[in-house]
Amino acid sequence: MTGNLLRVKETQLEAYLQDSSILEQNLSSEETPKEIEWLYIDKAWDGIIFLLTGKNMPDAYDYDLAQVLFSDQIVDTDQDLGYGPAYYLRPEQVVDINNQISEISIEDLKEKYDPKKMAEIEVYPAIWSDETESFEYLSHYFIKIQKIYSDAVKNGEAIVTFLS
Repeated sequence: MTGNLLRVKETQLEAYLQDSSILEQNLSSEETPKEIEWLYIDKAWDGIIFLLTGKNMPDAYDYDLAQVLFSDQIVDTDQDLGYGPAYYLRPEQVVDINNQISEISIEDLKEKYDPKKMAEIEVYPAIWSDETESFEYLSHYFIKIQKIYSDAVKNGEAIVTFLS
């Protein structure tokens, strides 16, 4: 299960909400459409959720920062992009999340990194035994998430996320 974030114009998001097959077409195209920036975060999604909430994804839905990757808004509940539907945030919601995550430093994440607890609560993908390498893996992708959110704010864009 790998995490994906798309930075899209609000008009593109509206098209997805009207007809979710457009999203599938964009994702299966050999070339990503110009109006979409795609960020692949490998299997880091659940570890990042843990660093932001102290929980694994199934237990993190009530935390605002879980919306970084899994909002409570779904493009199409009947759509399955590999491991469920796509989630989305509108541009004004992206601003709110960006304001929160832009304040989080790597040192802040390091303080919340607890590989023993992560293993205990089965944070996916269960690679937490090499503490230094696994933290670097998570922080690398967190920085990329901060950047895609920052860029989306600068451009007034929405964020679409999904697992594949």
